[in-house]
Amino acid sequence: MERDTLKSIIEALLFVSGKPIDLDKFKEVIGEERSKIRDALHEMMEEYQSSAKGIEIVEVAGGYQMRTKSDFSEYIKNFFQMKPARLSRPAMETLAIIAYRQPITRSEIEYIRGVDSGGILRALLERKLIRIVGKKDVPGRPLLYGTTREFLELFGLSNIKDLPTLKDLDEINGESEILIEEKEQVVPERNDNNDSRR
Repeated sequence: MERDTLKSIIEALLFVSGKPIDLDKFKEVIGEERSKIRDALHEMMEEYQSSAKGIEIVEVAGGYQMRTKSDFSEYIKNFFQMKPARLSRPAMETLAIIAYRQPITRSEIEYIRGVDSGGILRALLERKLIRIVGKKDVPGRPLLYGTTREFLELFGLSNIKDLPTLKDLDEINGESEILIEEKEQVVPERNDNNDSRR
């Protein structure tokens, strides 16, 4: 298959997909070798990044996705007239504990935080940033929590190993409240599969 044809097919698939597409799915649909698809994708990523286009192709959550460039987030927010959703400091704290310690139980989270976290866990579950990944093999069989693909996509991570180290975090000046701009990047509804566990 000609490289330009391959790139056009990839572009069309990325455009219609509401979630990241991995190389195996591309191979299944297109019927080309993974290496050729990967090379074409990386070439397209460079082309979109270096051009004056309003969209880009990013590698995220174990696949590739077409997104709007963050430079134009203000205009997209105006278009959708959406108010930014907020994750409070306690919610961010809980999410960070889960991300770094997963799989983890509610009691382990509350031991680290020192306060009840039931409400925050429910809110994070509703936003599909965390999910129940199983039960711990101890008396009472408490639920285990882990992060989701939505978590990876929201923070622009390919996988959970891309999280900054604790040393990196010490160098970052935290804010009292984190704003998550919904609709900053046009990403339709996704499934709740999670490949982010270590």
